[in-house]
Amino acid sequence: MTVLRIGNASGFYGDRFDALREMLTGGDLDVLTGDYLAELTMLILARDRLKDPAAGYARTFPRQLEDTLGLAHERGVRIVTNAGGLNPAGLADTVRDLAGRLGIPVRVAHVEGDDLTAAHPGSLAAHAYLGGFGIAAALRAGADIVVTGRVTDAALVSGPAAAHFGWGPADHDRLAGAVVAGHVLECGTQATGGNYAFFRDGDVRRPGFPLAEIHPDGSSVITKHPGTGGFVDIGTVTAQLLYETGGARYAGPDATARLDTVRLGREGPDRVRIEGVRGEAPPPVLKVGVNRLGGFRNEVAFVLTGLDIEAKAALVREQMGDVLAKAPPAEVRWELVRTDRPDAATEETASALLRLVVRDPDQAVVGRPLTAAAVELALAGYPGFHVLAPPGKGSPYGVFEDAYVPQGDVGHVAVLHDGRRVAVAPPEDTRPLRPLGEPALPAPLPPGPVRRAPLGLVAGARSGDKGGNANVGVWARTEDAWRWLAHELTAERFRELVPEARPLPVTRHTLPNLRALNFVVEGILGAGAAAQARFDPQAKALGEWLRSRHLDIPEALL
Repeated sequence: MTVLRIGNASGFYGDRFDALREMLTGGDLDVLTGDYLAELTMLILARDRLKDPAAGYARTFPRQLEDTLGLAHERGVRIVTNAGGLNPAGLADTVRDLAGRLGIPVRVAHVEGDDLTAAHPGSLAAHAYLGGFGIAAALRAGADIVVTGRVTDAALVSGPAAAHFGWGPADHDRLAGAVVAGHVLECGTQATGGNYAFFRDGDVRRPGFPLAEIHPDGSSVITKHPGTGGFVDIGTVTAQLLYETGGARYAGPDATARLDTVRLGREGPDRVRIEGVRGEAPPPVLKVGVNRLGGFRNEVAFVLTGLDIEAKAALVREQMGDVLAKAPPAEVRWELVRTDRPDAATEETASALLRLVVRDPDQAVVGRPLTAAAVELALAGYPGFHVLAPPGKGSPYGVFEDAYVPQGDVGHVAVLHDGRRVAVAPPEDTRPLRPLGEPALPAPLPPGPVRRAPLGLVAGARSGDKGGNANVGVWARTEDAWRWLAHELTAERFRELVPEARPLPVTRHTLPNLRALNFVVEGILGAGAAAQARFDPQAKALGEWLRSRHLDIPEALL
């Protein structure tokens, strides 16, 4: 059967608005996907739904379709998106209304069954991560647009591939190949030079969005439309493969992809082939993302300028201490961020920030008493007193947690364009997820002179969040660098370089085919990104911090 060309036009809710048009006009496509959901996004949509029961989906998507639906119809491009969020049926109806107003005859289907909020009392949203076979059923029945709620990001690719090539639930290798391609596409321009450690290798001022040419055996080529910005090479694909993953077994509801079997090869300019992916039966359970209201949070950032920074910080803490002691918030965190420089040429570079963050289940505890105490120091505090912004009344924050349910307990349903409902059966063959043993390491480099230098001179990294955990994928660009990295960057050395990780469980996973190590740091993000437990709440820059740390690196690599 022919190659299936699947492009992506969104990596998150708020991504480049014009990307849908860019992808439809930039070259040939069979399917165009849009990924709008993340753990944090589900909480945002849940709060939208509290205000308006008809809300709960990505409102930008219908606006993007306003002037591109006709293009997609003319070119025969099918659209598959998880923009339905918490309300896929509502978004499907909105798209039908839009098509009717525009006079464009499109068939719109949606997928449901992921919403398990009722089974999780006290949650704002609890949704199972569905696989791609509901999408496949809708496409096989002739849908032009398929709207889903919470499916896995990779399902937006594995579903269309299964429909096009006629794959069934037992085609684990093929499905796993499509899952890997979908994982590369899901974050949009992160596969084409965006957020890339070696961004100076190409022009990334406006990266084009990626596409995958899927083959009947599940292999693929990652590329982009001709003439678009950014670049695709083995490094950009490796970085995205490592993003937000854990061990060598990358579990999904359709198949578990073995990341240790992935082989990458350069096929030409901006073309990287992915092949060799082995798949296994999926786990018997589905992950459920549960979002709850964690309480209320407030923050004051005091600006400390010039001399005596430490003494000024101590004075503020003492002055605020009496107020905080009267009605102690459940959590109080002070952090002095030394952005100041001696003999600075500007006031801004002469200043440090002292951040006070408080949390409590009661909004009143983090509201008026705190803000009043901070404001009242305006003429009674340290010399040069001011704050970055007036403190507010305290804002709600969310808590994310994982739960798991048997695949058969979820009513996965494709609601076709003609209203028929097609139940998607759970897989008959499943396999509990177990970690793989660590593979053999390459031979170490021979001894030689070393130089103290940043890790990032010889290794790339990309990091991200999964609930309260963070992952940091680190890869080498040459075989010699890999031989050094595999032996040098142990879990213990990682803890040394990232002090926040020292008291936490850190697991290292080795992926020799990618010349990569993947570190999972448990609990570093607290209760998830929405809880804003640290300065970088989604761990997006954790990898770049690691790359900036200095080690003794063989001079032969520098």
